[in-house]
Amino acid sequence: MRLDKLTTKFQQALSDAQSLALGNDNGFIEPQHLLAALLQQEDGGSASLLARAGVNVAALKSSLTKAIGRLPKVEGQGGEISISRDLNNLLNLTDKEATKRGDQFIASELFLLALADDKSETGRLAKEYGLARKVLEKAIRLLGPELQNPFGFGAERELHRGGHLLPEHRATFNLFADVFQ
Repeated sequence: MRLDKLTTKFQQALSDAQSLALGNDNGFIEPQHLLAALLQQEDGGSASLLARAGVNVAALKSSLTKAIGRLPKVEGQGGEISISRDLNNLLNLTDKEATKRGDQFIASELFLLALADDKSETGRLAKEYGLARKVLEKAIRLLGPELQNPFGFGAERELHRGGHLLPEHRATFNLFADVFQ
């Protein structure tokens, strides 16, 4: 997966997931970190999209916080962290979802679709709180062209930045670039 194909909001969510993992002394960035980061974005749209699809977002956030708290802790890692095998697989499925749909950009809603089919702990947790692929697909169709924007859902509230990788996300891009080559 090419990270420059990710929407700005999805790039930001990956960066936030990395910070969340580091802040919790986790050895890897897990799907729980990325989903929690997506749900914490103020104008990212994932929380409102899931709510529109019938997911109990508040309860899901609470359970994600508990799940992250149960992840193994690593001391003395010196700030080095990489993505987990589970997250790598999920990101590859997200890329595949974009290809299937003919989408030019990889956005957070495609990650949510991949998560709806995922059998890992994060997928099970999301389904427990109401995530269903068919309902999510319908919510995505209702939002239409807004989701095809390289800046992601809610882009009309962002300043145009040329569609390039933002400087504040370059470190995250470099972190993940080796994984997706």
